[in-house]
Amino acid sequence: MNCVPQLALGPILYYWSKEQVDDFYQRVADTAVDIVYLGETICSKRRIMRTRDWIRIGEQLQAQGKTVILSTLTLLEAASELSALKRLCVESPFLIEANDIAAVQILKELGKPFVTGPSVNIYNSRTLQKLSENGLLRWTLPVELSATELAEFQQHRPDNVETEVFAWGRLPLAYSARCFTARAENLQKDDCQFCCLEYPDGLLLSTREDEAFLCINGIQIQSARTMNLLGEIDRLIDLGVDVLRISPQSRNTMDIIERFKAVLSEPQSPKRFDAELEGWTPTTVCNGYWNGDAGMEQLF
Repeated sequence: MNCVPQLALGPILYYWSKEQVDDFYQRVADTAVDIVYLGETICSKRRIMRTRDWIRIGEQLQAQGKTVILSTLTLLEAASELSALKRLCVESPFLIEANDIAAVQILKELGKPFVTGPSVNIYNSRTLQKLSENGLLRWTLPVELSATELAEFQQHRPDNVETEVFAWGRLPLAYSARCFTARAENLQKDDCQFCCLEYPDGLLLSTREDEAFLCINGIQIQSARTMNLLGEIDRLIDLGVDVLRISPQSRNTMDIIERFKAVLSEPQSPKRFDAELEGWTPTTVCNGYWNGDAGMEQLF
């Protein structure tokens, strides 16, 4: 019999003020989420929160019974960023989420266990086995893979490795050395004036027909629509998924955690929450990738 998955809150992907971040995690402490990822994963220029601030918040959450994980940058572009990554891996009092293969290499050399985020490309069981041999404790399914592909992974997954699935949030699709948000504001990346602060849920990109298409978040491109796998809870449990990840948004994150916990805690139809959840998204929901279709589609 498969166990009920734990709930994880992913790292904040956007640039929020220090006051917003502190307030957000004070509220997170009172939720039913089991695992909390902390740290800057998008841009090294986002320095409102320092490593010591993340550790302070982590210690507070840990005192409330949460499992805390520090997340690393996804795209390293400078020697200074690599040096900062090395310091984080050496000094972190918490488990590390590697979002770049450089972090995997450093943690392997240090003999430290780690987990991987959705940006680490694990597309076959041999890769999963190799990473397991080098300290991997849990991996996150790349967001573009389907339930059918996950089932194949689960058949060959190493016994000591857990599986996490991105279950709610705008999908992280691509990263670039260019800052898309700065470009949209006619600013140079080196003089971006921290314009990401103006977009707490990213900057929506629409087609000429005014259809929401993508979301710009600094150097990251996300889906415009929000992935929602609450309706797939039974299938996720049957597949033996250990952790479900909810990606933070500026509003209603605590409500979303509550709805996921409610469905996990007692038998009930997730459909009863469909209207609420859709109303809490910046645009609407999708589950296409999970069902082997175009990612922006909403099926079933």
